[in-house]
Amino acid sequence: MSAGQGSTGNVIAAVCSFFIPGLGQLVQGRLLKAAVMFVLAGVLWLFWLGWLVHLWSIVDAALFKPGS
Repeated sequence: MSAGQGSTGNVIAAVCSFFIPGLGQLVQGRLLKAAVMFVLAGVLWLFWLGWLVHLWSIVDAALFKPGS
C-alpha cells in the first residue's frame, strides 16, 4: 500500500511546513529540498517575500508522491 496525495503522512508534513518552511520535506526524508526551502524562505523573509516559499513548502509537502 503506497501513501499518495492526501495520505496522513502528507497532511502531517504539510502541517509541519506550515510552522517551519521545509520541515515537512524533512519529515518526508527529502533533506536537500528541505534545506533549500528553509534557507530560501529565511533569505526572502528579509524582503517580505518569504511567504511565497512558505506557501510553496506547504503545498509541495501536501502533494508529494513517493517515487515521483
